[in-house]
Amino acid sequence: MANAFKIKMVVAALAAAVSSSAMAAAAFDLGKVEQAAPSQQLTVTVALNLRDRDAATRYLQAVHSPADANYHRFLTPAEFRARFAPNDATVSRVSAHLQAAGLTVKRIGSTLLQVSGPAATVQQAFGAEVHVFQNKTAVQGTARYIAPVRTATPKVDLSEVQAVIGLDSRPHFRPHLRQVPNHLQPSLGKGASAVTSGNAPGQWTVTDLARHYDITPLYNKGIHGKGSTIGIVTLASFTPSDAFQYWSAVGLSTDPNRLSIVNIDGGPGAPSDTGGSDETTLDVEQSGGIAPDAKIIVYQAPNTTQGFVDAFAQAIESNSADTLSVSWGEWEWFDQQSQAVDPVNGKTTNVLQAYHDLFLQAALQGQTLFAASGDSGAYDVNRAAPLPQYNKVLSVDSPANQQFITAAGATTVPTTLTFHPNGKEMKVKISTERAWGWDYLNGLCKALGKDQVACGIFPVGDGGGVSGFISRPFYQNWIPGMQNTPAGQQLVDSSQTPPQVIGSVPANFKGRNLPDISMNGDPETGYVVYYTSDKNGFAIQSNSGGTSFVAPQLAGITALLNQSMGGRLGLLNFSLYSLLATGHAYHGFGHHGAPLRDITAGGNWGYNAHRGYDQATGVGAPDVANLDAALHRYFWF
Repeated sequence: MANAFKIKMVVAALAAAVSSSAMAAAAFDLGKVEQAAPSQQLTVTVALNLRDRDAATRYLQAVHSPADANYHRFLTPAEFRARFAPNDATVSRVSAHLQAAGLTVKRIGSTLLQVSGPAATVQQAFGAEVHVFQNKTAVQGTARYIAPVRTATPKVDLSEVQAVIGLDSRPHFRPHLRQVPNHLQPSLGKGASAVTSGNAPGQWTVTDLARHYDITPLYNKGIHGKGSTIGIVTLASFTPSDAFQYWSAVGLSTDPNRLSIVNIDGGPGAPSDTGGSDETTLDVEQSGGIAPDAKIIVYQAPNTTQGFVDAFAQAIESNSADTLSVSWGEWEWFDQQSQAVDPVNGKTTNVLQAYHDLFLQAALQGQTLFAASGDSGAYDVNRAAPLPQYNKVLSVDSPANQQFITAAGATTVPTTLTFHPNGKEMKVKISTERAWGWDYLNGLCKALGKDQVACGIFPVGDGGGVSGFISRPFYQNWIPGMQNTPAGQQLVDSSQTPPQVIGSVPANFKGRNLPDISMNGDPETGYVVYYTSDKNGFAIQSNSGGTSFVAPQLAGITALLNQSMGGRLGLLNFSLYSLLATGHAYHGFGHHGAPLRDITAGGNWGYNAHRGYDQATGVGAPDVANLDAALHRYFWF
């Protein structure tokens, strides 16, 4: 048990880390919660199992199949609960067990219960001894957190419980945002050039994105997202005036009352650079800039697993947002371990299943979800577990790995970048849109006398690969280009003697492939962000990128498509892969061109782009006007 606990703490530290120095930072154990904070109450989220996942999945296929009588007969939350959620008897039975142990219980979702009580009572009920820890240095602004140190037999019967979430409050998730470091900054103005008119890549706004991906024809038809609501699920607060200033600067007239903020579990606190407020800021600016007439709800929660789950639950259960975007995540294996951190009853279920059930409900309600796929290329874990202390592991991000969410990848758009290493001019020409991977900067790093890791280009790129824990969804079956997980993918800490194996990805697993679709997200050809720093005040940041831009951009595009179609699209993956499977993806029809642009150049360090589906760009990039026409032609009766 002691060794297992040591490994568990290493896993949690890795998941919470934002840098190698933070990973190494020690924390003071202040003792049991009731000793360190005698009056503290603990609140956890208890996830129950769906009544019939198979039946829910079958209905999901029906509601997204144009030939089916139930096509687009999306459910309300009440209808979903009545058909597929744990029944009232199950909820009453579990609630009675918890209440008998001295806890209060509130249902907060179709499958979720919020359970709270005195710290000692909560620990006894769930069989966990929880301590308060004090960081020597704050991680993402969190100086104190709680975490379990040992487990015991739960006092409460948990046989019908899927997972207990909330006994560990360390910040586990990172935003998928990248900025170009100083030594890789291109020269502006004279050195960078765009293939199309507008701002140079690296200085893009939503107007440039609209021009490049053919969104403008929708605007010309009066489609600006009216009647749609965009939801942003995030783990940091932001300064709303930044977004309005950005929209005004790009010439958009927006409703001053379009923004709503919902604080989950008390909210994430004040805006801060270390907390990731720039992520939330860009999410709102990008999604709302693409769909200027759409309303926006920001669901902001503390950076904990419980906060993340509760934010999704609120956004899905309220059913107010037609499309949802999230740009935070972590290596999927960390989520796979959550049952060890939050003891349930020895079952193998975990928070990945809780996400699955939430996103299944969202898809059945017609909500279109997007998640950033990560910005560490095909080696997602190596942002939290950097080289050379840890080895390379082909890995993907959660929650982008989930079946019922669209994983957003990133590309690099055509441009010529000019650099001046050691005072000498160097030009890097990108002649065609390609998968985002900074391998094209190898020559620059060589001129700087740095290897790929020291230079900071490896493994930077768009996230993609094969999940080792989420099975391949039915919409990816029979799609050429799908892969299984490779063998030999173990995360090893070489700083220990002997080297310590932290975690493994199963070999040859027929897993979910990601990303699904991509757009420009390379910081070298990226965007400006209007942002108020808590340290430096307001500034306009250039050369910002990451898949965290693409997810909210796709949410904004979906708001436009919803208005065009006169209703919700539902899970976009059904349409994307149907277009690919039927041969309509890359070929025009009538006077319309192809709805998707096949990306066949570049790679993300582990996977190369090629014809058709690939793990670097998914099905490619959208031509939005043509995609709108294809949806009308093939999927709307």
